[in-house]
Amino acid sequence: MIRLLIVDDSPLMRHLLIQLFAEAGDFTVEVARNADEALKKIENIHPDVITLDVHMPGMDGLACLDRIMIERPTPVVMLSSLTEAGADETLEALALGAVDFIAKPRGPLSLEIEGIAADLIEKVRTAASAHIPRSTRLADRVRQRAATGRLPAPTALGSARRSPPPVKPRLSRVRAPHLPATVSLSGIEAVLVGVSTGGPPALDALLGPLPADFPWPIIIAQHMPASFTGPLARRLDRACEIQVVEVQQPTPLQPGTAYIGRGDADLVFSRRGGVPHVLAAPVQAERLWHPSADRMVESARGLFPPEALIGVLMTGMGHDGAKAMAALRQHGGHVIAQDEESSVIWGMPGALVAADGADIVLPLDSIAAQLIAWATP
Repeated sequence: MIRLLIVDDSPLMRHLLIQLFAEAGDFTVEVARNADEALKKIENIHPDVITLDVHMPGMDGLACLDRIMIERPTPVVMLSSLTEAGADETLEALALGAVDFIAKPRGPLSLEIEGIAADLIEKVRTAASAHIPRSTRLADRVRQRAATGRLPAPTALGSARRSPPPVKPRLSRVRAPHLPATVSLSGIEAVLVGVSTGGPPALDALLGPLPADFPWPIIIAQHMPASFTGPLARRLDRACEIQVVEVQQPTPLQPGTAYIGRGDADLVFSRRGGVPHVLAAPVQAERLWHPSADRMVESARGLFPPEALIGVLMTGMGHDGAKAMAALRQHGGHVIAQDEESSVIWGMPGALVAADGADIVLPLDSIAAQLIAWATP
């Protein structure tokens, strides 16, 4: 059974969630009415997963999440609104360490809870088995433990300030890569990135180290609602040297720019006036996740030769992108999978590795360096 702690100040919401998860059959449920009560219960019951409302009186959900991830890291699914303000709060929660989020119903709870029930149960089940990488909020945990006397401070903090030695990429254990990690690639037209659960922090780690003069466009299918992808693009743009934009209309591909697919749409490519463009297209009902990484890669292969494409498949539940990227590699493209240890959920990259579809399997903090190495003449 999955031990679930529901944290919400609304008696009606608590009642509906208790009923929902009780009917699912594989949860034992505890509830907390506020953040203070939640922090005490976490120490006592050690839940496998937590649902946490953003807006609560007293200590709000973000402050509570901050405490959880520093004091007792536990998978958390945030309950958030679909407004732009709600998107910013949710992205902050993901940066603080939340595994995933679900949009709360906009109308009467008792009438609309069924509309999110299946998605909520799936996300909470998945989060319960999520891997929280050891590096998540590590510096904050060290500082907190040092401040409370639970960890000797001087040597640990002093050594943490020194630059770590270079990390050599860890190659796939499934098979030897056919492409050496140190080779320089020429003629690349685009880098195609698929990512889902755990994506926003992973994208920050991927895009943050890239220099402003990075020579290739990066096109990103991040599974996310439409009201969240614009705020995500703006947040990443502020944090990165390269430009990050949301794809809202046909947009020419430029080097040193990352293109975030608009939520509730898919990414496809076309050539206009001889110039490659990316655009948002209506979703295809037969595809389960959107923006679809599989469709993005398939569309790119219709415009570019496979050897001109690099695929990167990162953390996320399901298998979106695995089939298309494995086919890309089979036909001469170049493919990176994120490794299991650094993935929140190793569903998508794990499916790619299982299909023998990756040239190289890397920890999250090595993927940007690999792209830079391939881009360096």
